[in-house]
Amino acid sequence: MPVLFVGHGNPMYAISDNKYSKVWRELGKKLVRPKAILCVSAHWLTKGTFVTMMDKPKTIHDFYGFPDELFRVNYPAEGAKEYGKETIEGVKKTKVDEDYEWGLDHGAWSVLMNMYPDADVPVYQMSIDYSKPAEYHFELAKEIAFLRKRGVLVVASGNVVHNLRMVRWEENAKPYDWALEFDGIVKKNIEDDNPKVLVEYEKTGEAARMSHPSNDHYLPLMYALGLREKGDGVEFFNDSVDMGSMSMRSVIFS
Repeated sequence: MPVLFVGHGNPMYAISDNKYSKVWRELGKKLVRPKAILCVSAHWLTKGTFVTMMDKPKTIHDFYGFPDELFRVNYPAEGAKEYGKETIEGVKKTKVDEDYEWGLDHGAWSVLMNMYPDADVPVYQMSIDYSKPAEYHFELAKEIAFLRKRGVLVVASGNVVHNLRMVRWEENAKPYDWALEFDGIVKKNIEDDNPKVLVEYEKTGEAARMSHPSNDHYLPLMYALGLREKGDGVEFFNDSVDMGSMSMRSVIFS
């Protein structure tokens, strides 16, 4: 199976007709149908690493200030306990625990409800241990690479640039220079297959600091990079900076 890193951006993109959700819908139609989907979302941060193991994960509305329509969204995908167990057993370098409380947060369902609108592919999530550095997540991802051969589509959901404090609300807002700079750094080093620079992204300078005041939305990229295999093709999509300070750049490794 391929590996996706998806910039999910504004939650309203899940339910509105826009250029990003249109691409998500097209993507779901063209990809090989997965047996299950594992989502690593910027919105499930924990101490330790957890994998959801429920039969029917609930739809989590982990945001505020949006229209009621968004809070009414329900994405009734089945869970994927068999694959969750394999994921836990496949990780040897750290302990991974079962979780029965979480569900599907908007980093997962906002994209998946467009890719697979019938919710007919089982979905489970793996949390991000927010106490660990980027390199930890990059190495952890390598341990679950076997899932690709098991028919599991891994969807890492975050944003290459994510600075909500600097959002520009006007229509067709001009991107900040630092947002374009860091987006370009990520693009170039993905193309060059040079993950070390992206793992040590803080060393790239001020553009990195401005692009990620906190790195919650950056860390999912580490999973996509860690799951990348030699010889994988690279295809970018939704490669634009939105609202001045949020890169929607997404990539498929296949």
